[in-house]
Amino acid sequence: PEIWDYCKKHKFFGLNIPVEYGGLGFSALMNHKVIQKLASISSVLSSTVGVPNSLGPAELLMHYGTDEQKAEYLPRLADGRDVPCFALTGPFAGSDATSIPDYGIVCMGEWNGANVLGFRLTLNKRYITLAPVATLIGVAFRMYDPDGLLGDKKDIGISLALVPRDTPGLEIGRRHFPLNSPFQNGPIHGKDVFVPLSQLIGGEDYAGRGWQMLMECLSIGRSITLPSTASGGAKIGAIVTGAYARIRKQFGLSVGRFEGVEEALARIAGKAYAISALSQATAAAVARGENPAVPSTIAKYHCTEMAREVSRDVMDIHGGKGIILGPRNYAGRGWQATPIMITVEGANIMTRSLMIFGQGAILCHPWVMKEMKSAQLADPVERIDKFDDALFGHIGFAISNAVRSLWFGLTGAKFGAAPGDEYTRRFYRKLNRYSANLALMADTSMLLLGGKLKFKESLSGRLGD
Repeated sequence: PEIWDYCKKHKFFGLNIPVEYGGLGFSALMNHKVIQKLASISSVLSSTVGVPNSLGPAELLMHYGTDEQKAEYLPRLADGRDVPCFALTGPFAGSDATSIPDYGIVCMGEWNGANVLGFRLTLNKRYITLAPVATLIGVAFRMYDPDGLLGDKKDIGISLALVPRDTPGLEIGRRHFPLNSPFQNGPIHGKDVFVPLSQLIGGEDYAGRGWQMLMECLSIGRSITLPSTASGGAKIGAIVTGAYARIRKQFGLSVGRFEGVEEALARIAGKAYAISALSQATAAAVARGENPAVPSTIAKYHCTEMAREVSRDVMDIHGGKGIILGPRNYAGRGWQATPIMITVEGANIMTRSLMIFGQGAILCHPWVMKEMKSAQLADPVERIDKFDDALFGHIGFAISNAVRSLWFGLTGAKFGAAPGDEYTRRFYRKLNRYSANLALMADTSMLLLGGKLKFKESLSGRLGD
């Protein structure tokens, strides 16, 4: 209760909600700094604050909500009158959100005493952070319109809605207990729960556009909440482990003087610095107004993996003090909870083998997305003209990369224009060489494998690395 009251008093649940709606109006970079600091004290606290300030549903409302939805919900989310959660994961669809079995059937029904157009929602969600205490639940589901009440389309697609906790038929299940970490987490169930169309995030115009909305806003959690939590945990791990290695003595020496411990301390320091730099860089990108879907995925994967390695070295140096749980053990619970951040927002094993290169090969390419979009244009003349422009641009890009890759390989990237002074210029040239190699390899892989590339997980994972 004290934590909740403190968070509400200081508007921690409204870090990124604009000031005009009662929030703090923090930038993504400021959000990162707050989450990082909180994570250095308690991962439970950082996740409690992080969820309302990432996926949601405030982030979704700010991007897509109607004026009425923003005016009604954002002030309540900012001051803590409403506690949000977002229900995406279910027993049969975790990382593969496009396969969610939860559905809503468009129909007429009663809402606040009036007969209105809406949908009957059947859902079965689990692992939903803040679900046990949430008062406003964002739900992802597939919408169907069998009677044509909205138009000719029967399968409208994935949609997002706001469902108040007290909606008849909605149930919050028994609370989960994730690896001895007591943050609020639990399942949500419901069968034939009637919700009006006015509760669709963005209104009726955004029905069926939920996948696009999720992909754009999931990058916030990957860019900020998880990397920042990893950064805060790694930094406090470096501080306390360095202090412990200094005061703990064996054979008349501080254990930090032994070379094996020095190695581990050096790894902790290096990884803490790298995590901090990467998490700050992606948060700054979001603060500049970018939507770094691929960099955020890279940041989430590498920051959480490095944080797991930091936690391992912290436990090794602390020895017995780290493994005997009790009120004076500040390391053990962190070690137990480390797999949580590896798992959420897309499990790392899947993130590496499917998402980083699988998405990056298209989203980071200067021509592939243009080719795909031009091929979908309705006007045949415009479609051919724009596709030809993109195709020939792609061919020229591939030839350029092949020439650059060969030249840099033969010369060791010792020549060519590059920024910086004489010392740093060689590193830019080396990066230029590697980027040409990777671009050529990416184009070659897509050319030879086409759609089969997404099934070549080992190749995709190595290219992602």
